[in-house]
Amino acid sequence: MNKDLLQPKLKIVLIDGHEICLSGTLKLVQSQYPDAKIITCKIAENALNQISIFQPDLVVMDICLPEKSGMMARTTTGIQLLRHLLNTYSKLNIVIQSEYIKKLVQLKTEIDSHKGGFTIADKSLSSREMLTRVSWALQGLTHLKDIQTTYFQSELKPELVKLLTLAFQEGLQDKAIAQEISVSERMVRHYWDRLQNLLGIDCQELKNQGKNVRVVTQIRAREAGLID
Repeated sequence: MNKDLLQPKLKIVLIDGHEICLSGTLKLVQSQYPDAKIITCKIAENALNQISIFQPDLVVMDICLPEKSGMMARTTTGIQLLRHLLNTYSKLNIVIQSEYIKKLVQLKTEIDSHKGGFTIADKSLSSREMLTRVSWALQGLTHLKDIQTTYFQSELKPELVKLLTLAFQEGLQDKAIAQEISVSERMVRHYWDRLQNLLGIDCQELKNQGKNVRVVTQIRAREAGLID
């Protein structure tokens, strides 16, 4: 019996909202893995269904995706999809191919806990480098070097990410935030101090200039990719 018939074929899902990018990635991956079974998705909703049915060995995805057909591509959609994959498929190998890699700081805790391969490939990388990141992911390796930010280090605690989400995405004030995460308002203020230190914000200097500290914090956090 042919030994090749006994070996399961590699299964790969490619996810990208841009047809040209998706087509280019497909050709590139096929050139390296000609025997692989590859399916493509352009919207997050379809990707969820296909991954559930197909049970791939590897997912290569952008994080700026439309949720449904006809909708605008958004990084929030891609982040939600990625969070679901990390939490649901703990051993899935994943390559993030995107120009929005800074946004991954929002998933620090989930990525740190992931057991499968996880690599990042900026869309500006050469074809050779891209295929290297795919190979690493399939080997179960983690490669996050392309995230050029200190916020992906241990200093960025989950409670600080939660603070940003509650304050700037849900619009909660400190009292409501304290109730939501079951801490005192004093602790919430301590979290703000830690976060602003990480962002390099001099609160007293901003106050002397008559600037709103909370607004500047939101702007800096967005620039760092911590929020959308």
